Amino acid sequence: MSIFIKNVELKSNIILAPMAGFSDIAFRNMCLKYGAGLVCTEMVSSKALHYKNKKTEDLLFTLEDEIPKAVQIFGHEPEIMAEACKNPLLDKFDIIDINMGCPARKITSNGDGSALLKNIDLAREIISSCVKATEKPITVKFRIGYDENHLCAVEFAKMCEEAGASAITVHGRTTKQGYSGKSDFEIIKQVKQAVKIPVFANGDCKSREDYLEILKFTGVDGVMVGRASLGCPEVFAKMLGKTSFEVNKLEQILYHYETMLQFYSERYVVLYMRSHMACYLSGEYKNTDALLRILKLTSYKEIKEIILGLFDKV
Repeated sequence: MSIFIKNVELKSNIILAPMAGFSDIAFRNMCLKYGAGLVCTEMVSSKALHYKNKKTEDLLFTLEDEIPKAVQIFGHEPEIMAEACKNPLLDKFDIIDINMGCPARKITSNGDGSALLKNIDLAREIISSCVKATEKPITVKFRIGYDENHLCAVEFAKMCEEAGASAITVHGRTTKQGYSGKSDFEIIKQVKQAVKIPVFANGDCKSREDYLEILKFTGVDGVMVGRASLGCPEVFAKMLGKTSFEVNKLEQILYHYETMLQFYSERYVVLYMRSHMACYLSGEYKNTDALLRILKLTSYKEIKEIILGLFDKV
């Protein structure tokens, strides 16, 4: 069954979460090739776009075959958020997602991210302003509430729909929980029953069994996968029940480095990729010694030699 967000058709109903420090151009493309229905940049500051911040603009690189793709923006000023939606740098994206779920203190302390769960009127104004500013679908990602005493997911979801959002993603934890505890799928189920726009469930989806159970229990249109994909972009194929695909971890790692090197300096890529390498060299491919050596290097040539040597032994 095809899934549409407004006029954008997704390749599947499992989408890649926007993850700060991880949702880069190379990783997004690998996830798409393994079956992700939609990929998204890490969150981008609307205010930084306003001031033409170079580091922020560098987060918006894409490849021609990265389809469909979304960009996630955050902020708490309706006029600045609307301006961001009109920014030419966002023209190449199919969907614009608004972050109203980030629990990080440096984000919420400014009134951004999940702090907006405590100000539904301002959240409504932001969504409405963005919808009016562009023809692109506007989607919203949020949490079930700020804390267990202020659960507002159903009310917030209805507001998003009324304000013009084309789809929503609900993370089944509160802001105070961060990423601890378990997702509350009962609340996500209530959200799905309360609105007509597509609903995606986020949190605790790590396997095909999780994916199928979440769909069955909540009735949502799809799921958003984040941490389970790190070091394992093939997780989308596994969740979709695909069997005719190959996993070559060496090729994944080299593609990741070398695609990033097409857009960024060697020093930036080597430092940035350390977090990804900690994920790649875990689980089945765990090698603490190789990882520790890689973390000390600033030369891709030297890192590549370690990687080639490591996988020649696997």
